[in-house]
Amino acid sequence: MLITNGKIFTMAGQTYENGYVHIEGGKIRAVGDMAEAPEEAGPALDAGGAWVMPGLIDAHCHVGITEEKWGMVGEDCNERTCPLTPHLRALDAVNPMDAAFHDAVMAGITSLMTGPGSSNVVGGQSLFMKVQGRCMDNMVVKAPAAMKIAFGENPKKDYGENGNTPGSRMAIAGLLREELQKARRYQLKKEKGEIAPEDEDFRMECWLPVFRREIPLKAHVHRADDILTAIRIAKEFQLDMTLDHCTEGHLIADEIAESGFPAIVGPDLSSRSKIEIKNMSFKTAGVLERAGVKTAIMTDHPVSLIRYLPLCAGLSVKQGLSLEGGLRAITIHAAQICRVADRVGSLEPDKDADIAIFSGNPMETFTKTLYTIIDGEIVYREGEQG
Repeated sequence: MLITNGKIFTMAGQTYENGYVHIEGGKIRAVGDMAEAPEEAGPALDAGGAWVMPGLIDAHCHVGITEEKWGMVGEDCNERTCPLTPHLRALDAVNPMDAAFHDAVMAGITSLMTGPGSSNVVGGQSLFMKVQGRCMDNMVVKAPAAMKIAFGENPKKDYGENGNTPGSRMAIAGLLREELQKARRYQLKKEKGEIAPEDEDFRMECWLPVFRREIPLKAHVHRADDILTAIRIAKEFQLDMTLDHCTEGHLIADEIAESGFPAIVGPDLSSRSKIEIKNMSFKTAGVLERAGVKTAIMTDHPVSLIRYLPLCAGLSVKQGLSLEGGLRAITIHAAQICRVADRVGSLEPDKDADIAIFSGNPMETFTKTLYTIIDGEIVYREGEQG
């Protein structure tokens, strides 16, 4: 396929006012100015001046694992029987038939990070996946992609209110440190060859990619003090981490910047349903950007519906995030934070041909998604609803 006559936003530093994207074998072969477009490159898709961008990315949601409409039957996001469950895999619970996947496609979203919720101090393993398909194993880009941990109200409410631990923020931090200490001891024994294959601990094995810094902790943090506790613990154990929600991040932007950890901000398009999000504001992403924090935007679907991801970015721009920062927050920055930028997030040779074509700026309300392309195949055209 050859996409022609588009306003190409590569999100890799180049913009072509009238450019092309050459797709071959599900990958991007070349991107450039129309004057340099190959003459024979398969079927042509004339963008007619529309915006051609990498497919959008939601860096934090629960699509497929918290299904819409189905209540408890479709709720597989939280295992509320034990506060420490690192061995749980989102891969085993995501339903690719969830209607939200098609909503994502219609919004120009081509991939996302989905996974366990925040009831548990350690919730389990998130995954990064494409949004089109019927078989989860074929949709996965990276699994595991992160280890979910949570601070604040949710673990306190789901366990403390029932007379169980953790009932305080001290207990949350204590449980997490104890778990990480066990995991570190296990890692050291494994590296010394002191653990035979038949004696491997399934729960502890799940921590090895975290301690090897192959995947980050994915920390549910809203309040400023919880953000700082998460940073403190990650630094103690020398682990990588993303600060998810980061609702009061604008209050401690310099401290977050100093930590070096990226933020995944949101969902701001929702009600202030808990005490810990009383300072929620669309200005957070802009304040973090100006402090030098790499920032992505999330929906936390179904808290905010995934179809509104570009709108959330637009509202952040309205409140101070730069225009370029808004686009990056749902493309290349999201990919980099999720550690999949070698495949998605920008229009560059050899990356997956995940592309969205919009009638204009996707962060503006009246902009239409004209085409969504995943792995070089058109999976949505404007006007298609099913």
